[in-house]
Amino acid sequence: MDNGIWTVWFSLYQSQMHQVTGFSLLELVYLPLFSIFLHLLLLLVLFGSWVSKKMGKCSEDARFNKTISSTYNKTVFMFCVTLSVFNLVLLSLLSYYYWHSNGWLHSKLANLLDFLLEAIAWAAISIYLKSLSPDSSKEKFPFLLRLWWVFYFIVSCCSLVADIVLYRRHEVVVPVYLSLVSDVAGVTAGLFLCYVCFLRKIESESSNFLEDPLLNCAETSDERNSIKVTPFAKARILSHVSFSWMSSLIDLGNKKIIDAEDVPQLDRSDRAEELFQDCRSKLEEDVGRMTMFKLIKLLFFSAQRDIVLSTLFAFVYTLSCYVAPYLMDTFVQYLNGRRRYQNEGCVLVTTFFVAKVVECQSRRNWYFRLQKAGIRMRSVLVSMIYDKGLTLPCHSKEGHTSGEIINLMTVDAERISAFSWYMHDPWILMLQVSLALLILYRSLGLGSIAAFSATFMVMLANFPFAKLEEKFQSNLMESKDKRMRKTSEILLNMRILKLQSWEMKFLNKILELRQIEAGWLKRFVYNSAVISSVLWAAPSFVSAAAFGACMLINIPLESGKILSALATFRILQDPIYKLPDTISMIVQTKVSLNRIASFLCLDDLQRDVVEKLPESGRSCNVAVEVNNASFSWDGLSSNPTLSDMSFRVIKGMKVAICGTVGSGKSSLLASILGEVPKLSGSVKVYGTKAYVSQSPWIQSGKVEENILFGKPMDRELYESVLEACSLKSDLEILPFRDQTVIGERGINLSGGQKQRIQIARALYQNADIYLFDDPFSAVDAHTGSHLFKGVLMGLLSCKTVIYVTHQVEFLPAADLILVMKDGSITQAGKYDEILYSGTDFMELVGAHSQALAAVDDTVSSSAKSTASKENELSHDEENREEESGQIVQEEEREKGRVGFDVYRKYLTLGYGGGALIPFILLVQILFQLLNIGSNYWMACVTPVSKGEESPVKGSTLISVYVALAIASSLCILVRATLVAMIGFQTATELFNQMHLCIFRAPMSFFDSTPTGRILNRASTDQSVADLRLPNQFATVAVAAINILGIIGVMGQVAWPILVVFIPVVAICVWYRKYYISAARELARLAGISRSPLIQHFSETLSGITTIRSFDQEARFRSDGMRLSDYYSRLKFHSAGAMEWLCFRLDLLSSVAFALSLVLLISAPEGVINPSIAGLAVTYALNLNTLQATLIWTLCDLENKMISVERMLQYIDIPSEPPLVIESNRPDQSWPSLGDIKIHNLQVRYAPHLPLVLRGITCSFHGGLKTGIVGRTGCGKSTLIQTLFRIVEPAAGEIKIDGVNISMIGLHDLRSRLSIIPQDPTMFEGTIRSNLDPLEEYTDQQIWEALDKCQLGDEVRKKERKLDSAVSENGQNWSVGQRQLVCLGRVLLKKSKVLVLDEATASVDTMTDHLIQQTLRHHFSDCTVVTIAHRISSVIDSDMVLLLNQGVIEEHDSPTRLLQDKCSSFSKLVSEYTERSGSSLRKI
Repeated sequence: MDNGIWTVWFSLYQSQMHQVTGFSLLELVYLPLFSIFLHLLLLLVLFGSWVSKKMGKCSEDARFNKTISSTYNKTVFMFCVTLSVFNLVLLSLLSYYYWHSNGWLHSKLANLLDFLLEAIAWAAISIYLKSLSPDSSKEKFPFLLRLWWVFYFIVSCCSLVADIVLYRRHEVVVPVYLSLVSDVAGVTAGLFLCYVCFLRKIESESSNFLEDPLLNCAETSDERNSIKVTPFAKARILSHVSFSWMSSLIDLGNKKIIDAEDVPQLDRSDRAEELFQDCRSKLEEDVGRMTMFKLIKLLFFSAQRDIVLSTLFAFVYTLSCYVAPYLMDTFVQYLNGRRRYQNEGCVLVTTFFVAKVVECQSRRNWYFRLQKAGIRMRSVLVSMIYDKGLTLPCHSKEGHTSGEIINLMTVDAERISAFSWYMHDPWILMLQVSLALLILYRSLGLGSIAAFSATFMVMLANFPFAKLEEKFQSNLMESKDKRMRKTSEILLNMRILKLQSWEMKFLNKILELRQIEAGWLKRFVYNSAVISSVLWAAPSFVSAAAFGACMLINIPLESGKILSALATFRILQDPIYKLPDTISMIVQTKVSLNRIASFLCLDDLQRDVVEKLPESGRSCNVAVEVNNASFSWDGLSSNPTLSDMSFRVIKGMKVAICGTVGSGKSSLLASILGEVPKLSGSVKVYGTKAYVSQSPWIQSGKVEENILFGKPMDRELYESVLEACSLKSDLEILPFRDQTVIGERGINLSGGQKQRIQIARALYQNADIYLFDDPFSAVDAHTGSHLFKGVLMGLLSCKTVIYVTHQVEFLPAADLILVMKDGSITQAGKYDEILYSGTDFMELVGAHSQALAAVDDTVSSSAKSTASKENELSHDEENREEESGQIVQEEEREKGRVGFDVYRKYLTLGYGGGALIPFILLVQILFQLLNIGSNYWMACVTPVSKGEESPVKGSTLISVYVALAIASSLCILVRATLVAMIGFQTATELFNQMHLCIFRAPMSFFDSTPTGRILNRASTDQSVADLRLPNQFATVAVAAINILGIIGVMGQVAWPILVVFIPVVAICVWYRKYYISAARELARLAGISRSPLIQHFSETLSGITTIRSFDQEARFRSDGMRLSDYYSRLKFHSAGAMEWLCFRLDLLSSVAFALSLVLLISAPEGVINPSIAGLAVTYALNLNTLQATLIWTLCDLENKMISVERMLQYIDIPSEPPLVIESNRPDQSWPSLGDIKIHNLQVRYAPHLPLVLRGITCSFHGGLKTGIVGRTGCGKSTLIQTLFRIVEPAAGEIKIDGVNISMIGLHDLRSRLSIIPQDPTMFEGTIRSNLDPLEEYTDQQIWEALDKCQLGDEVRKKERKLDSAVSENGQNWSVGQRQLVCLGRVLLKKSKVLVLDEATASVDTMTDHLIQQTLRHHFSDCTVVTIAHRISSVIDSDMVLLLNQGVIEEHDSPTRLLQDKCSSFSKLVSEYTERSGSSLRKI
């Protein structure tokens, strides 16, 4: 290395001292020894490596015994040989010739020795590289060699800068051309070698398939057959430099609308699975709880290569930025006529241009690498959150609801990914401030100390605002979590809200939570506006302080020095302007990191709860063994959920679990699955297990996928499972049979169909042990009997089955019955053994016998009919799919450019329909004029060179400048405040309108729209509207006005410059148009690609018990990572497209800048005012940055406006009929009788679909009880939905007390009716808020209702009574208890019309009997419509309506229908009594 590096250290000192002492430190003979020492050190290391290798001591050393790709080994080898020859021949020989001709000195001898050693060092590196064996399995060169190359590049860059300085001062110690050639060669070599070190992934050499190892053949074949990988993975250096690897995709975007299939896959090393495995192995090495620091370390590890590379590019960019300010005084003096040597102008222009090109290239690669690092970090976080969700116990989720966990994935992980943009800003700011102060010291001397003090004060002033911002951000995220948690819960239960007419009340709850969030948001954005104002005023404040200090200490101010200082301030203002965003992002990221680290710290599911043993290794044929075990959902509670559990299940046994509501039946199954924390005892499970939950969990996807559940297709087994579960007839009527897509939560299936698919899923697993949690409650009597015989006693006859049931008729077939009460097993044994051995089981059987006796009384001693079974009905009421399409379609996305109407709606939502926007533009224009005016003033009134007098006094000069600076600062404060105010108001309006439209949407919208899509808009898209869009619009305005100001200043100096800008601007516009087609669609695809991941994660959390019971965590984790990669590859290529555009724009701007300089230096002397020309150049230095910022922000703004476009889609969705029709409101007492008349009712779910109800005409007389029965899918639930106008009739009418329900408002209708739905629903909150969400009743009334529904005693046991907590979806209450809460609601409401839709399906027979008694007592004068599968629930009805395929088959009193032995109702009753006969005979 030459002695240029020392020049950097001593040049500033020398500029002050050299004239005084007459002594140049650069002439000392020992300075080149530093470079000689470094080369000797490298040679010593290489020699030591060679000796150790020969002696066999380092054969396994990872640093030196590496193998690399032969292609790049040869390339680098040839490059090193060339450098060695270059240094030896050109530099050493030419230097020798020069010094031999001009005399020898010790310093010159040292320089010659430096060149010779450098040549030897490169030769040694060449020999070392030649010794490495080529192997495609390795990718990197040895670490020390890579470190040396990076260091060589940095030193070469510094040497180039230093030699330019020496060249200007004529203080070079070797011939000028040799120094410059050496420096250029060094920088070029260093850039290429750094590329090889980090940027280039070594290409695989396995071009010949037959040469691959046999063990890798399968993988290689798979890779060859897979979808194409991103061209970035195999791009060469020129393609990386110019981002040409993106050209094919951008070109495709101009030919067609890009779809997801057109976007290449990520490279394997960037995929979530690879990253997650690396991070998991890292975590295993670093034991201990997760902390924020450990999480940061892990994220750095996941993207270290890109972070290191981006650091290198950022460093080079920062250095290149300050070349122009450093040379500005020289350029002004050149224009003033002070020419130091010939062609000085050409050298200056070339230096300016080269610096700009280096700046452009390094910045683009810096930004791209940061975005790539952000994508990798997001993938890691999403994978870790998903993995944690799979291992989180159910009781831990009570503190972190699904909405909160989803927020971690969608908002916090995304924010940490976005922080990558700001990762280097703190240290870059420090570096830029240091460089700026050095340049200022050169220009202003001691005045730079004032500039440093002012800069320090500005930064110090931000600390209190930063602390406030951190507080506001933390509270903002907490309030957002609460809102998203409530939103998620409401969306999942929208059907019950609409049935109860509660949707507007719950909308108000969402709006109240949003108001709290908006309060923190408002504080946050206004605080950011203040920070922004302070920092935008900082350059003017700093420059005023510096210039004022110069005047006070009598340092003469010349226009060249002032312009150099102003150019420095203008470069410095960019990082200072970004400081508010940086502070904000640091604060937000810290909050997000803390939240994610806290979540990852939660305890995992205990792995030692259940001892899992293989079936083959068991003894004594035991399947399940529980010994003295106690369990508690709350590990800290002193009262266990289950206590002293002991039983043994032998292989092949059928074990039944029964008991009253809340006795612990489901908890016992969960404890066998390992879901309940164990307090004591042991649980052993031998073999694989399958589980069927009480509340069906169905995945979005095809019916076949739900049944197979990750296993390969076995057609014979599959068909037998369908037959056993009575699913074949259902599949026949589905439009795509088992390929029909099931909506979210099985929305397009009936309750019975969902349960049977769940059972089929368990059967197909062919497990050793089956756990059924009351699976027959949701199906009718015939189907339940068929399932019991075909499944438990058929396919599973040789399997171990443990089943919970409330239906006593299924108990006699059990080999072992466990009777539970208050969390304990009170009786155990066979049916005959325990029948008379205790009271608990006797009470259950007695209740069943009473119900059966009531049926027999109704039959009136008639002989049992043995009618043959009917086939399942051939029509499914819930089959709402289009015959030519599925119910759940791919998410809609707009195509083409974002419409002007989207911008117009957004901009006019704020105050006065956007009336303040022109005022904001005016204020920004005024700021620009004042800013230019202040700089213009300083340039014009200061002398160009020494000896000239200033036309104004120093005090006047500074006073005018300060006044203009203060005025411009006020403009910035006004602009920032207005932008924050309008942005906040617009985001609030968007939120309110979108949520109002969502809550007013018909139920069909929620049936066909996965919750993830809505949550995506309510979280991610809303965050964009809250925090990103206002600043994006402001940035566009600021950049555009700045560019116009720069062009105006440059045009005033030399109008021909405008001729240069016209074609450049035209090309830039064309490039943007060419780019935006692909970028827009990539952004849209990225927007909709988040929804599948959110939906999948939401489904995973809701079905985590089922997933774990089937040991399917690995498959679901893999699916989650695949969906994460789907989003990442779109973001990756979107980032690549952006940098593709910006690189070309930057290059064009640099060319325009260079041509402008050529025009300036070509003008005759005296034609151009040097000061004004220098000012124009000062502004032009930022032209490429501003132009790229403008185009980039315009493109990014269009991408961000897609969020608004997506929100507006939901603002425009069709609405339900009005809630209230003022002109046709029923009386307050309506309905007074409850008389329901149905005439020719025809219902279909969509205009193109067939009728579900086909001309029903009947009456439900007021005060009578009507039971509606029929096979699964006959139209029962559709009739009820039509009564509540969830579905509007296609023809016919329904009248209640003479009022046509289609003519009144929905609220007036639904609020006057009551319903207990099939799926019991509870909301997060308290018992009081669940019973009385509208807050209409007193505590006494609520207690009365609880007592009537048999829950009073249970609630009184709770410490907080009515304020006892209810977790998300009521998970801390049993399904039966939730059903009783629903009963309590209708007891409070006391409507004249009550609908029971399978209201007692989830309770035992005894509780069912008590509920029926309660209803008979309290609703004796009401119209009660009951849908039930239990015949005992409808046998005492006044009338029975039997539906078949959407028409009325029978409608009469039960007694008359039973008299006809051929009636369908009589057959149903006969089947029920026959199925229960065995248990009845034993009583």
